[in-house]
Amino acid sequence: MDSQMLVALGLSLVGGLSTSLGALFVILSETPNMKMLGLLQGFASGLMLSISFLDLAHNAINSIGFLKANLWFFGGVIFFACITKFIPEPTLGPSTDGKRRKKNGDEGGKDMMKKHRKQVLYSGLITAIGISLHNFPEGMAVFLGSIKGMRVGVNLALAIALHNIPEGVAVALPIYFATESKWQAFKLATLSGLAEPLGVIIVAYLFPRSLSPEILEGLLGAVGGIMAFLTLHEMLPLAFDYAGQKQAVKAVFFGMACMSASLYFLELSLPETMSL
Repeated sequence: MDSQMLVALGLSLVGGLSTSLGALFVILSETPNMKMLGLLQGFASGLMLSISFLDLAHNAINSIGFLKANLWFFGGVIFFACITKFIPEPTLGPSTDGKRRKKNGDEGGKDMMKKHRKQVLYSGLITAIGISLHNFPEGMAVFLGSIKGMRVGVNLALAIALHNIPEGVAVALPIYFATESKWQAFKLATLSGLAEPLGVIIVAYLFPRSLSPEILEGLLGAVGGIMAFLTLHEMLPLAFDYAGQKQAVKAVFFGMACMSASLYFLELSLPETMSL
């Protein structure tokens, strides 16, 4: 296992294990603050949009031309759109409602939810599987970004890590409610995040050790398309739902500003051989 793959694996672990933070958010607080989750999603959306359009797509256009870069970019969009069509990512809503009813002491609601614990557990397991399948291409993206340079890999890992925290909540909430076990909720949320480093390992053995610059730039353009679709299709709607449109938009632009600063300072601080 070479150093390049170790770096990609380490970065994907940061992103993957952030689902554990989402699980901790559930088991340490009786009523998760959904507005804070929405603001976090807005902030992560700004990071992802900056990476997609101002970094990955921009570099692909400069390297392989406008037409080829756009073909790769929209190829990535179509690829991830197909994934979300067949494996839709579950929402947090129903589980949160069940938890709130339990907290409010509604006896009828309690009895009904106890009667359906198996269905709630099943829903949590399906959520864990769905999120694992969503995390797999994110691991691919981190690996390809790390091949390009440390700057791209670090920024992708950071944005994906922030995106994965609410995914950990989505897994942990139904599992915790159904089993009343903090450990089971934490364990399954963590395992769902480990699909990301698994994606790195598999893709590392599928792709040749040295890709041509044109293919690499094209693949990174496709990663930009994947990140853009993920942001606009899944992250922004969640941010609007839980934080409100005005607050979410502010969080998006704050995230974009932070990522622009990150791109600049990482370029200055990293050694020449590790940057673009």
